[in-house]
Amino acid sequence: MPVKIKNPAVKKLLKNEVVRFFLSTGVGFLVDAIVYYFVYHYIFIKTIKIFDLSFSRDVISLIVSYSCCIICNFLLTKYFVFAHSKLSSRNQFLRFFMVAFIGFFANLLMLRLFVRVFKMYPPLARVVGALSLGIASYFVHKFFSFNIKRGSK
Repeated sequence: MPVKIKNPAVKKLLKNEVVRFFLSTGVGFLVDAIVYYFVYHYIFIKTIKIFDLSFSRDVISLIVSYSCCIICNFLLTKYFVFAHSKLSSRNQFLRFFMVAFIGFFANLLMLRLFVRVFKMYPPLARVVGALSLGIASYFVHKFFSFNIKRGSK
């Protein structure tokens, strides 16, 4: 059941695609940051070894939180921001996942830079890294993941 917005200023604001995108990614960001914090502090409290690979707890926390964030962001972006996309849901998700997969490595690079080089507290480094990549994601998802042409609605 759709939410009925009565306030005309809010209604007008929510007609703006960019505003809706940043609201939806803001929710995804909160999911990411909260999951990262709890996984980092309460689930993985030491380095994890899988086969011969070692994963520090900041990296394994990123993997878990980013996975939750991808699902949340895809659903919100598909239904709240780019609902008028003509691509099939399958193609949207595959494209969204490809962008997110590349974004994961950009986030990992940012996390490594802030934690290892600048000695930043990992949950704070995760927040700073995610925020710094947010603007580029709007354009990539609009024109690639959901294939929205300029001027179409």
